Amino acid sequence: MKLKIFSLLLIIPTLLLSKSYLASTIPLPKTYIQDLDPYPCDEECLKSELSSGHIFSFLAHSPTKLDNRELNEQRLLNLSLFNIGAPISSDKLKIAIIIPYKIIGRYASSTTSSIFAYMLTKNRAFDIKTFNIDSQDKDVLARTLEEIENEGFYYAIAPLTKEGVDAVISIDPQINIFFPTVNRDDVSSSSKYLYFGGIDYKAQIAVLLKEAVSPLIIFKDGSALADRLSIYAENKYLQKTMDSTGFEQPITDEKKVFTFSIDKSSTNLKDELSENKEIVEGSFLTNTPVVKTGMIMSQLTLYDVNETNVLSTQINYDPLILSMTQFQDRENMIIANSISTNNNVIIETNSLLSNDIVYDWINYATTVGIDYFFNLITNVAREYPLEMLNNQIIYPITLVKPSYARFMTYKSIEK
Repeated sequence: MKLKIFSLLLIIPTLLLSKSYLASTIPLPKTYIQDLDPYPCDEECLKSELSSGHIFSFLAHSPTKLDNRELNEQRLLNLSLFNIGAPISSDKLKIAIIIPYKIIGRYASSTTSSIFAYMLTKNRAFDIKTFNIDSQDKDVLARTLEEIENEGFYYAIAPLTKEGVDAVISIDPQINIFFPTVNRDDVSSSSKYLYFGGIDYKAQIAVLLKEAVSPLIIFKDGSALADRLSIYAENKYLQKTMDSTGFEQPITDEKKVFTFSIDKSSTNLKDELSENKEIVEGSFLTNTPVVKTGMIMSQLTLYDVNETNVLSTQINYDPLILSMTQFQDRENMIIANSISTNNNVIIETNSLLSNDIVYDWINYATTVGIDYFFNLITNVAREYPLEMLNNQIIYPITLVKPSYARFMTYKSIEK
């Protein structure tokens, strides 16, 4: 007997969001499917409905979670895509988003999309409101936090810079706030309400330096973050080692470090690389964005530096590095990556919104944060069960190498 499906209204959420970072206050219309088939549909039946393209018949026969993981992923993805109503009775989940739109640029849109996409996969009533701020001044943030609390929001995602996070810490709000952009080690906070999701660049550098040989050549772009990381890398590389008793022992071989600051307009590194015998066969640590890193690697080849390896933090875990460099330029490259856990349904739902959580670490961290809050509010198991230690998400680190067409695992780092 064929299923009869009533009142199908197919609305794709991307039409509501478009390219704006403002979430609509108009509730999404729901589609409901009624199962009128008197016969049960087992796993093989569900597979048949799916392979035949009978999406709504498949959904009608699977109103609750399926034991088969692949089938359940297809169920969740289509529930999100078609905004299918589920027989779940619960209060709305209220999430505030604090957006310093003049400061974080495109992330004003993408972090909002990351939160929206995650909530769509949960098929549960929710209320997301964006609070836009034009600066991260303490007074502006204090007024915004007061407004958020007055409107009954007790959970917020705030992609602020370190300056903004420091201001929030000084205000000491009594609502739960997750910062996907800042690591706890970079600020001083004792609040139980403030959570941090920034990647630990220092931990990544410490792992990368185990692959380094002398001399270590550090490239930075003049940004505040690159300056801090360059200083840390140099000190970490040159520090004395400890023996099994815990006493410092002098290093047995001489180590050298050279640091080059490359401004945004630099396109030629002849002065730094050409016939520079001091850097031959060294390790190169690039604290530079992907385009600048690609330029550096191509010129290492051009000037026959014969590097041992090129080391990079999360900033260059980007598929663009595969398309903008030749394989011979990147074959000695090692990248530290902390994006390790993901969910196919959430990835695909983000893709519908033209949003990336596979390579973009801020979007990824935002997703981890909203998942953590969803667990706190509902007690539903987390999709991203990463450890939260002292209010900081702990990301595992994997060293990867950019091969011909994708990133290959080079070494997984155990805690």
